[in-house]
Amino acid sequence: MVSLLLSGCTSGESREAGAERPVAGAPTASSAGRWQPRPGVDWQWQLSGRLDAGVDVPVYDIDGFDHDAAAVAGLHDRGRKVICYLSTGAHEDFRPDADAFPASVLGKGNGWEGERWLDVRRTDVLEPLMEARIAMCAKKGFDAVEPDNMDGYRNDTGFPLTAVDQLAYNRLIARIAHRHGLAVGLKNDLDQIPALEPDFDFAVNEQCAQYGECEELTPFVEADKAVFHVEYELPAAAFCARSRELGLSSLEKKYELGVWRESCATGTGAPAGA
Repeated sequence: MVSLLLSGCTSGESREAGAERPVAGAPTASSAGRWQPRPGVDWQWQLSGRLDAGVDVPVYDIDGFDHDAAAVAGLHDRGRKVICYLSTGAHEDFRPDADAFPASVLGKGNGWEGERWLDVRRTDVLEPLMEARIAMCAKKGFDAVEPDNMDGYRNDTGFPLTAVDQLAYNRLIARIAHRHGLAVGLKNDLDQIPALEPDFDFAVNEQCAQYGECEELTPFVEADKAVFHVEYELPAAAFCARSRELGLSSLEKKYELGVWRESCATGTGAPAGA
């Protein structure tokens, strides 16, 4: 789920490098063949409950294990791009591949039931496991990956992780996603944005407004890359104006990341799809 250390909007569009600007929300690809979401594009993030495919937004972010190819295809049929949520920095004992992770790479709990930090220095073990997960996303037809728990070095993981270790691992995850033709987002990890922005196609952030950190995401917007942003404890009215100024794609959500959303792009707090 979302990271323990949790460190808004106008409708936008995708882009194709070297091409004319497309119609707002139109799905296009980058020059490398990957989808490139542009700043301000509206979205829905739903990781719990029955999937509601009726939210009229260009982008959905859903759990990669919980949804099959048919669900992804159904969203594509509605004109949506679909992001595959995966945890790449923490072990989840409820996933079907949980037993493939040796005990030697499992650290302390990250604050969510059934989850433990991973020793991201052990790329010999983790690279094939993450390759298999990301390949699953590609096989199901997802357009992008949202790798979670990408800032273990800033947490008490049980391992002596450094910023250098985290940079190397995050870049590895980006390379794997790109090998499979998928866009990839940098989740939180604000301190390393200047170094990592060139490696990632968009950013995903939790609670930058609450902690006064949203300006740190500017490198992505300046590079014409979307920043998908969520607040849980602030009402939309408290952060939307500033989010619009910064070019963020901002939502107010509840911690369970169910259907309900309030978007800075639409201003609606009604249950999504209602």
